[in-house]
Amino acid sequence: MAQSPLAHPDAIGQPYTRIDGPAKVSGTARYTADFMLPDMLHAVPVCATIAHGRITQLETEVAETMPGVHIVLHQGNRPALYRAASGSIDEARPPLDDNIIRYYGQYVALVVADTFEQAQAAAHAVQVSYDSQTPDVSPLADEDTPNIESERGDAAAAHASAPVTIDAVYTTPVETHNSMELHACVATYDGQAYTLYETSQGVVNHRDVAAQMLGTGKENVRVISHYLGSGFGGKLWIWPHSLLAAVASRLLSRPVKLVISRAMTFHSAGHRPYTRQRLLLGATQDGKLMSLQHHYLSQVSMLDKYRERCGEATPRMYSTPNLKVTWAMPRRHVGAPTSMRGPGAVPGMYALESAMDELAIALQIDPVELRLRNEPEHDEGNGLPFSSRHLRECLQQGAERFGWQKRLPGVGEMRRGDEVLGWGVAACSWLGLRMPTDARVSLHADGSAHLMCATQDIGTGTYTILAQLVSAETGIALDRIQVSLGDTQLPAGPVSGGSAATASIAPAALEATRNAVQAACQLAVSGQGPYRGRSAKELTVQAGRIRAADDSVDAGVPLVEVLAAANVSHVSGDGHGGSGRALKKQYSINSYGAHFVEVVWHAATARLRVSRVVTVIDGGRILNPRTGRSQIEGAIIMGVGMAMLEQTHYDSRSGAPVNSNLADYIVATHADAPRLDVNFLDYPDYIWNEVGARGIGEIGLAGIAAAITNAVYHATGVRVRDLPVRIEDLLHA
Repeated sequence: MAQSPLAHPDAIGQPYTRIDGPAKVSGTARYTADFMLPDMLHAVPVCATIAHGRITQLETEVAETMPGVHIVLHQGNRPALYRAASGSIDEARPPLDDNIIRYYGQYVALVVADTFEQAQAAAHAVQVSYDSQTPDVSPLADEDTPNIESERGDAAAAHASAPVTIDAVYTTPVETHNSMELHACVATYDGQAYTLYETSQGVVNHRDVAAQMLGTGKENVRVISHYLGSGFGGKLWIWPHSLLAAVASRLLSRPVKLVISRAMTFHSAGHRPYTRQRLLLGATQDGKLMSLQHHYLSQVSMLDKYRERCGEATPRMYSTPNLKVTWAMPRRHVGAPTSMRGPGAVPGMYALESAMDELAIALQIDPVELRLRNEPEHDEGNGLPFSSRHLRECLQQGAERFGWQKRLPGVGEMRRGDEVLGWGVAACSWLGLRMPTDARVSLHADGSAHLMCATQDIGTGTYTILAQLVSAETGIALDRIQVSLGDTQLPAGPVSGGSAATASIAPAALEATRNAVQAACQLAVSGQGPYRGRSAKELTVQAGRIRAADDSVDAGVPLVEVLAAANVSHVSGDGHGGSGRALKKQYSINSYGAHFVEVVWHAATARLRVSRVVTVIDGGRILNPRTGRSQIEGAIIMGVGMAMLEQTHYDSRSGAPVNSNLADYIVATHADAPRLDVNFLDYPDYIWNEVGARGIGEIGLAGIAAAITNAVYHATGVRVRDLPVRIEDLLHA
């Protein structure tokens, strides 16, 4: 695809501050739980205290007579809810659908009262008796992986004949999203239609699935999510609390607010599942891969089908004639897992890049050099050419910026006083994604512009990127451009997940803006317009003025005058962007990168910290380096948490997540943040879209855990194959 010239290309690639920033820092931005509607009631779920069994008795009489209580919903009095036949959802079973308990914390009732405190007190008064059985929340064992995901050659035979081999097992624990903003829904019902204020990363999908499960048409469901306090994938799809709030509002004919607690997010709103991955690498003595096998297990709930696709990136990462990727999904008594930032690739790249480091050590080849020697010329997983791949430059530039040439290869050789330094490297990748998108742009008589799309900004800078795209075609300043998102009454937009939003919206936003510009230019050449008699194709909109190519720099006619002369308040244009499915059949479209990490180990005090990270990303054209860099920096800090801190523990007796709070579930904070040096290569991918942009939200987390544990090995000699790193494992180093 050739690059389409932008009228004002300087609007793209500039580090603009977020246009939604003032609303957020001033407190005028309203998040879901901020909505206080007239006569609003409050709901609190009652959660199962077992993980496996069935309800034998549910006593609600006491709760129903408590002050302020309006209803206690349960299986016996809940209106019909249905399964969704289309759309995306991870917990497909409608809430309160039967008396079988399949995970700890499963909703067994819902109390609705005048105040939150009254609802909470009544929820505690609901008595539930169970026929309980011992749950299985155990880690995954050596189970078969019978499903083939990708295969070429004969990997097993090649491995058996390889001079140098690696055969290792890596595990990643359950991780819980722990977004700062809790999951919430404020539901209203007007007798025919629902309005749901939601913590959602996908308002259109949320509407479509909710309509099916509520038994109504999607025209009767409106979903609004103007601002999100992060989601990381946990808010991509609808969860049971949203449906319960909607049902309660319909029954009581009043708005209902339901905000789940922090503890509830650990069992009823998704998590990254436990994975167990076996990597077998075979190579020649000079470091060329002969075979690569990646066999993985991904834990899943008793009823659902979410799979952590750990082998997604494996077939394309390195050149090898023989490869096999297989998978299986053992079931456990846990809540439904879901996408978490970089689903599949993040745990998968941890295992693959750890194994590559182990192979480099076995071969006595520099880890960067080993990766360079196995760089493929095309995607060997599907036989397609790369639309754009510059992993080699990421590794080379990263090594130079990091000072990798000074690395001493021996374990514990590098010291700073009484501290030991460890240096590690890992590559990373994330697939290119696009989704069908519609957008509308209006140009107004006051010289302003307005873009509308039912996508949402989850804190990543979508409001700002879209304003930049409008500015790129009109020259209108960003502070004169309004962007409306997060409302299903707007033109349909994509989910904010999979690093797909920007690549999806850009074509639609540009087409809509151009069509609006063309409509304004048409007015200028019609009737009494200032350019009557000329062709509209000769005109453009620049800085709020319509002008012809042969006009002087200061010439042109203000848009306000053109619209006033035509007696119209605004002109509009619609745009559409496709899924890119046809392109994906012709090219392998992905982003790439490399992380270089320094860790510091102080044995006397048993202190391990990540002190420095250099990251180089090949993500196509970066539309806003400021917000883009924030994405990668945030992902790296999240990777510090993944590698060294985060793990959800389950009680084997009850199946309960025992560290279901932010005191016991440890996430990385400012004190854990290393010195960061994030860099982007400038290789626009014009095959993928006309601005050359691919997604970067996930890729910064892919590979970073392996770079950290590779550095830990370099410092201590301890190979960490089970995340997170535990100090007790390093004490003998």
